[in-house]
Amino acid sequence: MEIDIIGAPLDFGAGRRGVDMGPSAIRYAGLKRGLEALGHDVRDLGNVSVPLGENCPPGDPKLKYLDPIIEVEHQLVEVVSSTVEEGRIPLVLGGDHSLALGSVIGATKDGRKLGLIWLDTHGDFNTDQTTPSGNIHGMPLAALLGYGNERLVTLDGLVGSEPKIDPANVVVIGARNLDPEERALMREAGIVVFSMPMIDRFGIGAVMERAVEIASEGTAGIYVSFDLDVVDPTDAPGVGTAVPGGLDIREAHLTLEYLASTGLLAGLDLVEVNPILDRANMTAELAVELALSAFGKQIWYEEGLDLEEIGRR
Repeated sequence: MEIDIIGAPLDFGAGRRGVDMGPSAIRYAGLKRGLEALGHDVRDLGNVSVPLGENCPPGDPKLKYLDPIIEVEHQLVEVVSSTVEEGRIPLVLGGDHSLALGSVIGATKDGRKLGLIWLDTHGDFNTDQTTPSGNIHGMPLAALLGYGNERLVTLDGLVGSEPKIDPANVVVIGARNLDPEERALMREAGIVVFSMPMIDRFGIGAVMERAVEIASEGTAGIYVSFDLDVVDPTDAPGVGTAVPGGLDIREAHLTLEYLASTGLLAGLDLVEVNPILDRANMTAELAVELALSAFGKQIWYEEGLDLEEIGRR
């Protein structure tokens, strides 16, 4: 594959500092080298420019740092759309999850219809009317589907207010910490949510099969936005909003291994790695290993065998 690494050291959307160092930590953990070892053509396009936080007032308490966030999103839309136009796959490193607004809009800006799989502890489906914090990293999925403040939904008129992804092709996986009004809004939008209790009940393999069916129906591919806080904090401590009871390492890898096996991956975000909160860069190292799974690295396993046939040859 031809892959472009794009850094977005954005922390304006989060409630605490440090996530801006995520792209550097992930690169340091060997991302480009690992992808090239799998045989891929990899370019690192560096980072989009982010204003100095100390120079930016927070503004509206219900939409904190909206102006600098929109400024960064514009750059990200341009870089990602250029990557897609060249037939390459964007791999966007965060930074907080508000960056997904720019990456997904960039991937669909040419009119290509994509599905979206959103792996996250949270729904990211708040608006300025429902948010308990005012942090925009809790709003990007809602904004992508046309909900919320017009400036955020349209990026100050860069795009229209219509949904950038058909809600019928959106799947949230791993949710376990949803605000009540956010939950109601997600139901209204009609998106499918596979919460952690559902994963416990049905298994991550069955969930991923169904998620891919939903996200791929009538689309040209699937964009994946992966928040590292979807992984249990015992394995991914370096995130700003850790919640116990998340995916274990094998479940996390299987989500991306399965997506790789479909050949439908149209782009990938890896977000919310905060080195200040990490232990020996283990969350960034996990992000690298997950990226490798998304782009084809697999533990050995037999295709096409019925369980009862194994061992009978």
